[in-house]
Formats: sequence, structure tokens, C-alpha cells
Amino acid sequence: MESQRQRKIAGIIQKDIAEILQRAATDGGMQGVLISVTKVYVTVDLSIAKVYVSIFPNKKAKELLEGIQSNTALIRHELAQRTKNQLRRVPELTFYLDDSLEYIDNIEKSLKGEENPIENRDLLDKRKKS
Repeated sequence: MESQRQRKIAGIIQKDIAEILQRAATDGGMQGVLISVTKVYVTVDLSIAKVYVSIFPNKKAKELLEGIQSNTALIRHELAQRTKNQLRRVPELTFYLDDSLEYIDNIEKSLKGEENPIENRDLLDKRKKS
């Protein structure tokens, strides 16, 4: 059960990181790439924030996620600058790919097409509960 404080901090982090990543993508000459922060979970002690990002178009997702992960320190520093009046300590950031949009998209395509995932369950990737 998330506390009010965890949710508030997660909200602040989500908004700021979304802006930081989108600006980095635009400045990095990646027009047409949409990076959104779909969810942020903050641990009870507020020391770690799990940041879930959704990247469109999906074919660039893995490569961009690696870029984000390798720049975690820079992103955290930028976040610290933005939130210095709201957060005493910026949590450690860990980034994950949120592939739920792609998953939903695949289900929709399957339902429209010949391949019905309800009849042939092998068509859908096995999802692990996070």
C-alpha cells in the first residue's frame, strides 16, 4: 500500500523525468520519438524510484532504454536541480521499459486479423507479473 507521501513524490518525479527525457530526445535530434513516463513507484524509505517508460516507435525502445540507463546519473542530477525545493534527497533511479501499450496493440492486431490469441494462446508472449 503506497502512502500519500510516496504517491506525491512519485508524481513529482514522473512529471519532471518525462520533461527531461522528452527534451533530451528532441535535443538529441530524435524528432518523432515519443518518450512517456507511464508509472513511478517509490520505495517506502523513498530511497529508490522505479521509473517505467514507454517509447514510441517501439523499434527504438530497447536502444533508447539503454541510453537512458547509461545516463541515469545525469538524469538524476537534472531531477535534483528541478526538485530541490520539493525533495530533500532524490531517490536512486532505475528505469524499466513499459511494454503494456505494445502488448495491447498486439492483442488488437491479433483480434482484427486471422490469428486469434483466444484460440491460439501461443501467439501472445507470456507476461510475467511485475
